[in-house]
Amino acid sequence: MKKYGLLGEKLGHSFSKIIHNLVFDYENIDASYDLLECSSDELSKYIDMLKKGIYSGYNVTIPYKIEIMKYLDEVSQEALKIGSVNTVAYKDNKVIGYNTDYYGFIKTLESYNVECINKDCYILGTGGASLAIKAAVEAKGGKAIFVSRNKEGKANTISYKDLDKLDIIEVLINTTPVGMYPNVDGIPINASTCKKIKKCVDIIFNPIRTKLLQSVKEGYNGLLMLVGQAIKAEEIWNEQKISVSIDLILNKVVKQINE
Repeated sequence: MKKYGLLGEKLGHSFSKIIHNLVFDYENIDASYDLLECSSDELSKYIDMLKKGIYSGYNVTIPYKIEIMKYLDEVSQEALKIGSVNTVAYKDNKVIGYNTDYYGFIKTLESYNVECINKDCYILGTGGASLAIKAAVEAKGGKAIFVSRNKEGKANTISYKDLDKLDIIEVLINTTPVGMYPNVDGIPINASTCKKIKKCVDIIFNPIRTKLLQSVKEGYNGLLMLVGQAIKAEEIWNEQKISVSIDLILNKVVKQINE
């Protein structure tokens, strides 16, 4: 049996185990999936476990999507261009990093008809996930503008105060953990700014509807992105096309969450 896992600092919010176990069942893959809470000092240990065959691949989440790169033998051209890694595999005696968040977010934009072309798309946060979001927005013809508490010296970046001054916000994407379980009462922007947003994507998936999504006219969570990136990771790990659809897995996950 192959073993896979998710590397992150705090994983109590994660639905990744549910998603990957569903994919294993539908694709008849003999594998298990673990949630591997770890410190940054332990990342090298998990890379060694990959080389020894104890694990066959990892997903990587907050806050290690950039940090993990220094432990890898190789980074895919796409992940290198994006600047972050969320999927790791061991192939041809090399530990290789990939970015499947990009594919998951592209699918999210397409599925929910979030048009980016010729629009200013404001991205809250500047962590590893935000880099994949930026690449996806630009691939869809949008202009990615980061919103940060510290904008000094950063290109295409505005402050939260600058965001508050805008009259209309066509597209806003939250990549910060503000509002994520267990701190579900958090919201990254104020109520008056929320009213200016035409379309919002909060890549948080637990809870399903964050305070941010409750405060905007039209908004979507990050669960579809999570499922999409997971299926792409499975294809990389197993070197095969995954036939089960994102929508089927998404519906099954929502059902399990609601139960």
